[in-house]
Amino acid sequence: MERNDAKQRIEELRSLLEEYGYHYHVLDQPIVPDSEYDRLMQELIALEEQYPEFISDDSPSVRVGGEPLPFFRKVEHRNPMLSLGNAFSADDLRDFDRRVRQLIDDEVRYSCELKIDGLAVSLLYEKGRFIQGATRGDGTIGEDITANLKTIPAIPLRLKEEVDLEVRGEAYMPKPSFERLNVEKEEAGEERFANPRNAAAGSLRQLDPKLAAKRHLSIYVYSMNHLEGKVIPSHHESLRYLQELGFRINPESRLCHDIEEVIAFTEEWVEKRAELPYEIDGIVIKVDSLDQQLELGFTAKSPRWAIAFKFPAEEVVTILEDITLNVGRTGVITPTALLRPVTVAGTTVQRASLHNEDLIREKDIRLGDSVVVKKAGDIIPEVVNVLTELRKGDEREFAMPTECPACASELVRLEGEVALRCINPKCPAQIKEGLIHFVSRNAMNIDGLGEKVIGQLFDHQLIRDVADLYRLERDELLKLERMGEKSVDNLLAAIEKTKDNSLERLLFGLGIRFVGAKAAKTLAMEFETMENLQRATEEELMAVNEIGEKMAASVVRYFEKPEVTTLLTKLKELGVNFTYTGPKAPRASELEESPFAGKTVVLTGKLEQLTRGEAKERIEQLGGKVTGSVSKKTDLVIAGEEAGSKLEKAVELNITVWNEEELVAVLRENDLEK
Repeated sequence: MERNDAKQRIEELRSLLEEYGYHYHVLDQPIVPDSEYDRLMQELIALEEQYPEFISDDSPSVRVGGEPLPFFRKVEHRNPMLSLGNAFSADDLRDFDRRVRQLIDDEVRYSCELKIDGLAVSLLYEKGRFIQGATRGDGTIGEDITANLKTIPAIPLRLKEEVDLEVRGEAYMPKPSFERLNVEKEEAGEERFANPRNAAAGSLRQLDPKLAAKRHLSIYVYSMNHLEGKVIPSHHESLRYLQELGFRINPESRLCHDIEEVIAFTEEWVEKRAELPYEIDGIVIKVDSLDQQLELGFTAKSPRWAIAFKFPAEEVVTILEDITLNVGRTGVITPTALLRPVTVAGTTVQRASLHNEDLIREKDIRLGDSVVVKKAGDIIPEVVNVLTELRKGDEREFAMPTECPACASELVRLEGEVALRCINPKCPAQIKEGLIHFVSRNAMNIDGLGEKVIGQLFDHQLIRDVADLYRLERDELLKLERMGEKSVDNLLAAIEKTKDNSLERLLFGLGIRFVGAKAAKTLAMEFETMENLQRATEEELMAVNEIGEKMAASVVRYFEKPEVTTLLTKLKELGVNFTYTGPKAPRASELEESPFAGKTVVLTGKLEQLTRGEAKERIEQLGGKVTGSVSKKTDLVIAGEEAGSKLEKAVELNITVWNEEELVAVLRENDLEK
């Protein structure tokens, strides 16, 4: 075949295979037999091997998998992939609806979708071509699994329009694929996967894309998180648009006009879920209007405009064989039930938290009891109740100890608390848990330092406080079990890298009582340096938005401790950054002079110099509140090109209106970086 003829045939084959694949994997409407598709694919692969100059990253031939990867590269998400809050009952959903309507003046509609039990992924497209796919990771940083995602036939490699966008979806393993995979693993003498979710996650984290290709995964796309040059008003319309572009959208979604329709939808799928060819573990409910979503905003962990309804958990009966005690990083003693192994919701359960002594007494839990176990939200095992009618008489009551199981210090119960607590600051269990917290994802995020490695380092007396992590030596690490040269070098490089973390990560990692990730960032933005925060009084701390009396007192007490002063001195000498390096926020005194201070602002129309998200962020940094609808409470409307009904309503209500040029000019005058 001549070179030009080969090029033309390759293009014809790609076009045919894309069309056939779209009908088969997206529309579930095959238009040619599988044998014909396979024949054309083999012809394409053969031609691309013969004429490698015509190979393309978005050719259907990539579905069979490329060369193995050495590792997965880390990627930062454009917008965080936040988890959702959970609802477990109709009353929980009504509470969610009540919270939404307290913040939204207009009518609220909800979009409901099946919550696929798989692996959340982000897909990035430039000019209609798939360029990157990533796992959720910690919500901010994920892993680049583009090569593996390209093997999923339902993910389009080229869209029907040349658009720039980011979409998110749930990659999953259909039930037939899961059953077939486990048969193959059994025949090979390998351990079966516990459930399709684990199988899908394990498949997409294979370094060899050819193995991922053999797992027969699929995907449903559920949101569009970025789109250049096009404004879509609602979530359900965005799903329709994504389907037009070539994405696979779950056909079972429904637009509901009120929360009672939502509840009826959840009840319907509690009954029908077993009929599906894939696993679901609940229903995702979203406020449908994208303007209203913008108005509702986010908490530190989840959007205020969405919630996940989790199906009632499967309950099973097993024997509670023993109770063990765990010492947390704050000294709280948590009893844990050791159970006779039992399968719950697809996984083997051997442990379940009993929370505290009062719960054990309230439920009259005894060693040897037959107990009902379920997974809260299909995730966390818990003991629901005791089947006292099955007692044989040899069950034994459990007595909580008076001394810490880790250091033998006397346990105390602080006023107003139900938990027993060890208050010995040198308790080894607390120190170890504190170290695990310090290196965790939301804190310093040190790759390669999991719970087992921390345990090894602690048991070999290589670390006794968090500063010791920055003193670890290569030769000492190489002596440890499963510590090769490459893993040690990677670990030391990861530790060194975290010296440059912004202050909020260090603050959260220190484990100051009541200071979570969001509060740590608020404090870091306000005080800018560790030294400023150390000098802050309770009154100064309480003057900061969202910092209450209890948290302020805890922060002051923490920095008053001599051992904390010693630790911080060591960390600073070791080169750990003590300064906030993230986006700057104005101080309360600066906000008083801000043109947006205390004002409610609405953005409408197309902005040319800023994205809607950038404009919202800058206005909120200057003390404004951005909402999605115009009302008598609105102080200012920013109108871009093609502004419609919101601009008309603003004029009708005599509300001040700025164009984009006026907005940009004011933002420049109040530039926080100056």
